[in-house]
Parts: sequence; structure tokens; C-alpha cells
Amino acid sequence: MSEYTAAVAMSARTGDNMDVKTLRLTIDAEHLETPQALHALDQAAQILRDGGLVALPTETVYGLGANALDPSAVEKIFLAKQRPAWDPIIVHISDESMLQDLVTEVPGTARKLMNSFWPGPLTLLLPRSDAVPDAVTAGRPLVGIRMPAHPVALALIRRAGVPVAAPSANTFSHSSPTTAAHVLDDLEGRIDAILDAGPTRHGVESTVLEPGRNPMLIYRPGAVTAEQILEVAGPVEVFEPADPLVKTPQSPLPSPGVGLRHYAPKAKLVLIEGTLEAMSAKFTEAAEQFPLECIGVMLPEEAQWTIEAAILYRWGSWSDPEQLAHNLYAGLRALDAEGCTVILCPLPEPGGVGAAIRDRLRKAARAS
Repeated sequence: MSEYTAAVAMSARTGDNMDVKTLRLTIDAEHLETPQALHALDQAAQILRDGGLVALPTETVYGLGANALDPSAVEKIFLAKQRPAWDPIIVHISDESMLQDLVTEVPGTARKLMNSFWPGPLTLLLPRSDAVPDAVTAGRPLVGIRMPAHPVALALIRRAGVPVAAPSANTFSHSSPTTAAHVLDDLEGRIDAILDAGPTRHGVESTVLEPGRNPMLIYRPGAVTAEQILEVAGPVEVFEPADPLVKTPQSPLPSPGVGLRHYAPKAKLVLIEGTLEAMSAKFTEAAEQFPLECIGVMLPEEAQWTIEAAILYRWGSWSDPEQLAHNLYAGLRALDAEGCTVILCPLPEPGGVGAAIRDRLRKAARAS
């Protein structure tokens, strides 16, 4: 059985028979030299070296990490998340020397981007080496690599001494986790440990870019924007699938984060587009379509209107897309926790980080 075939078989299982004690290791990202922090990092690093699963904070969202060079460990990610094998995952490194075992080539454009944005929330799709298990790339020739900027993630990878494969630490298609509590809501009892370093910074996943094309291709918008990439390395386009996306693709996806079923709350997500000033009537009209539902609203701070009997989540300033991105998944999860069955959410303007927010919300609405 090939590694890819094994991953398909593994991801077909539900994982309901998993029952491990998840170790919660609290760590202060600003004081990593304390005995407590070093002990937590050593525990987590040993779990990774032994083939286990550790949820770790990054500057984007919490990731579910395993030794990227250990096929059995990588397959545990798919089992714990109930993630299908056609969806590739990203490998995280702590320094560029780790690339030697993972890729066969680094294009000049990739070097420019690495110099500008690493460590940081940019994933580069590069030609994989034979050392990378098929399960990581869904059998495709490119592997997504990034160097996270979070000090805890970097310290853990260094101490483990292995590259770490890490998709978001949530059950497949659910809203991504930006706190340790979110991770445990989905994965407690399914993973070996979590490093709890508090809320993440950006709140949306990394940008995924293929730098070896001309123009370069963004498969997933993220915290590094198309405008920033253009300024550093030249022309860039955003991926548009040739065929409509389906919930269960018949072949592996070209990149992490492009699947139809991603980022969704448990509630039905209804998106509202337009200027903030014109949204009041649109929200009222949308709410009237669900008279028997418990309605939640992702409400910008500037909004001067509310919906009667709705549960409100104060999302952040409409003029600050970075703040909206930071609070996005936390808000969707908070409204889920309140028992909302429908969530009404405005779509921010495109451009900059707004493109990433729109990408996540549109996929979440299709999946919910």
C-alpha cells in the first residue's frame, strides 16, 4: 500500500475510537527561558519526535503538528481532524537549512519573498523532495512550506529538530481555532498535547503562493497581501478553479485551503454585502427569512443598528480589516456557543486583508 493510499484509508475512518489524554501545557511566549517554559517545550518536542500530535500556536491560527518526515505521524493528523486525504497540509520550519530535506529547488522569486516575509504568514509551494511523505502533499509534486513568526512555534520546531506538518487544529471544515480553548473544543481526547500561549495574532491562515509560475499564483489569500507580494516579487494572480468546486473532489487539491468545505461554523452562515450605511435594511430583511431560528450577528463597531432578539458579537472596527480578521473565527465560534442556528455576517471590502476575510467567509457560507 502506498503512503497516499494509506492516507486515504486512514482519513476515511471517523476517529471516534480515539481516546487519549490531551496534555495542556501553558506557556508564556514572552518568557521562553523560564524553567516552566523550557519544560513545556521539551515535553512537546519529545511528543513530536515520538510520532505524536501537538497543537501549537502560530501567528495565524493554532496548528495541529506532527513530524513532517514521519508518514505514520502525518496520518494521525488526518485521523484526528477527520480530514480527507485529497487536502494537502503545510510544513513548518524554524530555519532555511530545513529546506534541504524538503525541497529540490528554491526559485529566485521565492528567495525574495522569504527574505521579505519569513518568518511570517506566507506559505510557498515548492518542488518537494522524496523525503516528504505523499500524505503531506496529497501525492502532488509541490509542498507548502512556511516559517512561522510565533516564538513558541519556532522554539518548538527547533527543539524537536524536525519540520512540523501542521494544518489548523480543528475538525475538518470547522472554523479555525485562534485560542487553546477552541482547539480543545474540537480535538480534546484526540491529540497528545497542546501548547497554550493565548490568542493568536492575525486570526486568519497564511497566504499560500506558488512562486515558480509567471505570474505567481495565490491559492489562498491571507495576512500577506497580493499588494505586498507584487511590490516585492512581481506580478501575481489569485487562483480561480477551472471547474466548480465540489465537497468531495475526485483528485487531490492543488494547494491547502482551496477546498469548498472549510472554515464553517455549526450555524448556517448568511453573508450580506454592501456599504455599512446600507446594511441595516439588508440585515432586517435577511433576519425575516428565519423567523423560527436563533439568529446571531457579526456586528461591526460602527453599526448604529441592531436586530430585535438577535445575539450580537461585536466584531471590531469596520475600517480596520486586521482587527476583523483577528476576531473572525472567535466571533463565529462565540455565536455557535450561544446556540445560534443562523449567523448574519457582512462582507468586508475586497483588497488587502479584506480579500482573506472574504475568502474565508464565502467558503464558510458554502459549507454551512
